[in-house]
Amino acid sequence: MTTPASKPLDPSPRVLLGPGPSNVPPRVLSALGMPPVGHLDPEFVALMDEMQGMLRRVFRTENPMTLAVSGTGSAGMEAVVANLVEPGDRMLVCVNGVFGGRMVDVAGRCGAEVSRIDRPWGEVFDPSEVEAAIKAHRPKLVGIVHAETSTGALQPVDEIARIAHENGALLAIDAVTSLAGVPVEVDGWDVDAVYSGTQKCLSCPPGLAPVSFGPRAMEAIKARKTKVQSWYLDMTLIGRYWGSDRLYHHTAPINMNYALREALAIVLEEGLDARFARHLLNAQALAAGLKAMGIDYVPAEGHRLPQLNCVTIPEGVDDLAVRKRLLSEWNVEIGGGLGDLKGKAWRIGLMGYGSRRESVTLVLSALETCLRDAGAPVEPGAALASSAEVYAGSPAASTA
Repeated sequence: MTTPASKPLDPSPRVLLGPGPSNVPPRVLSALGMPPVGHLDPEFVALMDEMQGMLRRVFRTENPMTLAVSGTGSAGMEAVVANLVEPGDRMLVCVNGVFGGRMVDVAGRCGAEVSRIDRPWGEVFDPSEVEAAIKAHRPKLVGIVHAETSTGALQPVDEIARIAHENGALLAIDAVTSLAGVPVEVDGWDVDAVYSGTQKCLSCPPGLAPVSFGPRAMEAIKARKTKVQSWYLDMTLIGRYWGSDRLYHHTAPINMNYALREALAIVLEEGLDARFARHLLNAQALAAGLKAMGIDYVPAEGHRLPQLNCVTIPEGVDDLAVRKRLLSEWNVEIGGGLGDLKGKAWRIGLMGYGSRRESVTLVLSALETCLRDAGAPVEPGAALASSAEVYAGSPAASTA
């Protein structure tokens, strides 16, 4: 009996304007198809050294322990928490969305005594309330999300880092959605540990987690009384593979590292400041168009991520119906709300390669059609006209 030949893989050409993954530049896709070499091949070792230098520039740090963990952004979260806390340690987590809550879960699984403070979804923390919680709970580690993907809120962290250190605590931040989209100043803010992911503003497929550990964090790891809960994510072992010893730890995903190398090269060729300006300009144009359609933002102005726009769904409009139609008729993916915002918000990503004028134009045009067909009082063409005014008034480039 013969079996029918399988059909060739042919994914639909989606325009990924959700919370991630983002679309990937052709140059990065080409890197994925290059011939793999061994994970201890001299050529791959040289590429690891190059990538570490690139990651330090993107994180804006001199930390030697800066590398790409083999796993997605959630592996980066677990690597930071699992290495910095051991059973009985106290950790304070600031929760204003899904990923702060996930950090609480990870810390608990590592045996930490976890305390949490909460803000309503879409809001950010004031340093004074974090200071009060640190003084009350005396944690070893404070964890906070710099860019909360579930709400589009951007959390200032520099003052919180100072407060943590004055009270004997370390600070770890989640920069999964912020890295390469808005400034992440690891050394400038004196952050002890940070983790990110490849699939957001780096515009690389998901699969690696850039991390960086500062001097205080490395001292804490060396002073541990117990082994790190996770063998796979133990930085004392991974560091010997990425460091000068080059001791085998695991078989690295060679082609994903090729892809990340190319993605980092693209970021640095554009320049971080120019990249931040591009993300901000396209977000401002999107915001102007959404406002013209009567759509508001969840986070307050001044605390909004330009690369992840979390907006309220107009009254009477069916969340899922609109998102299904965007996907089926325009090949556009946007995200729905999570947790407290489920059915109440859309998350529109303009990340990395996807942060470009044509993305803004496409999603505004498609949303206008959907809203008008749903009976919303939307003036035809107002959204595009409003966004065009933003571009006309800015000399900054709007395309990647």
